[in-house]
Amino acid sequence: MADKLVCVDDFEREARSSLPRNALDYYRSGADEELTLSLNKEALKRLRIRPRMLRDVTHRSTATAALGEAVSVPFGVSPTAMQRMAHPDGELANVRAVAKMGGVFILSTLSTSSIEEVAEAAPDATRWFQLYIYKDRSVTEQLVRRAEKAGYRALVLTVDAPVFGNRRADARHKFALPSHLRLANLEGLGQEKTKMSSAKSGSGLNEYTNKLFDQSVNWKDVEWLKSFTTLPLVLKGVLTKEDALMGAELGVAAIFVSNHGARQLDGVPASIEALPEVVRAVKGRCQVFVDGGFSTGADIFKALALGADMVFFGRPALWGLSHSGQTGVERVLNILKVELDRTMALAGCNSVKDIVKEMVVHDTYYSKL
Repeated sequence: MADKLVCVDDFEREARSSLPRNALDYYRSGADEELTLSLNKEALKRLRIRPRMLRDVTHRSTATAALGEAVSVPFGVSPTAMQRMAHPDGELANVRAVAKMGGVFILSTLSTSSIEEVAEAAPDATRWFQLYIYKDRSVTEQLVRRAEKAGYRALVLTVDAPVFGNRRADARHKFALPSHLRLANLEGLGQEKTKMSSAKSGSGLNEYTNKLFDQSVNWKDVEWLKSFTTLPLVLKGVLTKEDALMGAELGVAAIFVSNHGARQLDGVPASIEALPEVVRAVKGRCQVFVDGGFSTGADIFKALALGADMVFFGRPALWGLSHSGQTGVERVLNILKVELDRTMALAGCNSVKDIVKEMVVHDTYYSKL
């Protein structure tokens, strides 16, 4: 029953029972043994909140700023591909829900709704565009120009995917995009770029990306992107202080700490574990974002305390989308906002700025007692 859906986990359980196996396994799975997939959740659970008492929390606000733009909540929706597998409205329903909440929506290059369709669906939304670099650089440049023209306000370059990770569930089922859907941003560029058919063996997604994505991408390509666009550039997929520093030195607008939903290299740290060293490394030279395993308001609070400027998530929005389209995503986002607001009140915080690092510690802090 709909009235029993009171947390993100409830929506996930509904999605697991209703989504076609092809779509469900694509959305839920991680790479290889899924160690990092589990770690994303477990690492968050090992963090403890140290609340402060006797503070007047009558007037609270979850508002903050992302890349200089005011937003109503310190969270947004990460780029997730092929959302029309979850619901016929796909990315259009998702962006409308995010616009209504006042967060940030990041559109995937591999979306089933186009850059222009998403812009038209929610013209006032804070929309960013996630980018892969194709071997044919003109494809990437065309995507950037279209995003600029359609009013997207930042580019999010995914840097952790020279090849795609080994997602065993996709390989077992020979994942392919359903025949009635298309990779909408690549239409007009040839069938090999718009369709993702079954591979002879393994995942059709891996076959697609290995054929078309550029494995030679390096730091010079960050400079190349910056040379022909004025949009702020965010580097997504950073897990080390070394790479964070290199990005900051190149003048990127933000470092996005992410392990790609644990779908790339298995055995890397949980995003929340990598976050503190990145925050320390950049020292405020650019903003720091994070995604990976966040599914409660308390999770979001923990990341903000550890220095994230914004927290993103992909799967929770997909679970809401699969349940009831835009309404489902709205319900998931509202649950997270209410949970965050309640956590702030109980921890003694009136604003996002009040959430400081001393409020969150690893559970080993208490084993010393």
